Amino acid sequence: MRAICNKLLFSLYPTTTKNSNLNFNIFSSSIRYIMSASDDQSSAFSRPRMVTKKVLAKPQHEGDGAVVRRGIGCNELRFLDPFLMLDDFSVSPPAGFPDHPHRGFETVTYMLQGAITHQDFAGHKGTIHTGDVQWMTAGRGIIHSEMPAGEGAQKGLQLWINLSSEDKMIEPRYQELLSEDIKCAEKDGVEVRIIAGESMGVRSPVYTRTPTMYLDFTLKPRTQMHQSIPESWNAFVYIIEGEGAFGIRNTSVVQAYHVLVLSSGDGLSVWNKSSSKTLRFVLVAGQPINEPVVQHGPFVMNTQKEIEQTIEDYHYAKNGFEMGKYWASQ
Repeated sequence: MRAICNKLLFSLYPTTTKNSNLNFNIFSSSIRYIMSASDDQSSAFSRPRMVTKKVLAKPQHEGDGAVVRRGIGCNELRFLDPFLMLDDFSVSPPAGFPDHPHRGFETVTYMLQGAITHQDFAGHKGTIHTGDVQWMTAGRGIIHSEMPAGEGAQKGLQLWINLSSEDKMIEPRYQELLSEDIKCAEKDGVEVRIIAGESMGVRSPVYTRTPTMYLDFTLKPRTQMHQSIPESWNAFVYIIEGEGAFGIRNTSVVQAYHVLVLSSGDGLSVWNKSSSKTLRFVLVAGQPINEPVVQHGPFVMNTQKEIEQTIEDYHYAKNGFEMGKYWASQ
């Protein structure tokens, strides 16, 4: 299984280099949430965010028989600093993501349906279920597996968040947040689960090494929401269910499975115009790192030389990968 996965990892992901030349000012990441009775979004934000790009996440095969909809990391949207990849995955036994390595970034796995069991070469093992989150900092190196823990389709989102050059070689760490421990808020037909960041005056306890907001919104029919976002952060929406108008009320609605890249601004307004259907989406924003990115499959560094060193470290089980020499998941 490990050989299959390694072959897929290094053949499906060619080495790519991306550079961000944007210059942003770092400022306070405090967030406020505003509900407005008016349909005039100017009452909520002085600089409302608009949709600048729309990408349909199309199904593709990944891992060992799994199917993912890749919204970031695809040809249409290679990179959105600091975000490297977004997969909406569906995996049924015996398919899955067998033993594979990571270095230089964080993975955030958010279960939408079913359960996934994680194992790694440091001895960690656990299962996350519907509504649970695993926030893993790969840092200098980890080898792990992610396999379905039940019959039928196990579904979720996995987001890859880049680390700055000074953090790429830190020791791996984990945060697992059970569904019942994720803080929630509700107002006027709008519900939000606060995975990271703040909304409606409620803040998540999750620590993000790269400053990040991750909010799961559900809007009942004929409702609207207005969410503040730090102005210098890059932001996107991924629609899980239903359809909605994003940015301005009179724009065309966008359906499920689309990633919407947002312009700069101080907040986002969303309307569910449907009279009968619920709208559910995640809003994700992060502080850009503004450093060169060189990626080779599951390894993300700043230079090609660092990538070559990482491949050598992995194959010879050194510099962070020592425990992988004799380890295999059960």
